[in-house]
Amino acid sequence: MAAPKYEVVLVRPDIPGNTGQIGRSCMALGCRLHLVHPLGYQITDANLKRAGLDYWPMLDKVEHRGVKEWMATLEPSPSVFLLSTKAEKVWDPSEVPAGATLVFGSETNGLPAEVHAKFAGRERKLEIDPRARSLNLSACVAMVLGSLLLPRR
Repeated sequence: MAAPKYEVVLVRPDIPGNTGQIGRSCMALGCRLHLVHPLGYQITDANLKRAGLDYWPMLDKVEHRGVKEWMATLEPSPSVFLLSTKAEKVWDPSEVPAGATLVFGSETNGLPAEVHAKFAGRERKLEIDPRARSLNLSACVAMVLGSLLLPRR
């Protein structure tokens, strides 16, 4: 298997359908998916399977027991990017190297404070209408990966 184009990390995701869609996108686009427990569902959830279709068994997936275990696998690095509504800086795909780690928080709670603390200054946000609180998690991941993988004209 080729090296993943990007590492996509979901920290404590809550909605199985979102994870299924993200897993499907990661598989199809050559990215590795990291799931950081606890999850808001079981991996066997029918909604996850439905959204991920038959791509799920082909997905390059790593599960981590918790945030501390996952963070221990990484060093603070310029190739880790946190996607967060709390970010000051706007997402700019031109600053992201191939193979970077893209970290997304749960749909209900975002990223834990300890993740923000370890990767301070690495937070980025997608620009959206100020009347909106956030975007759907699977839409965010798709937009970020699309901005990195689609050819620029």
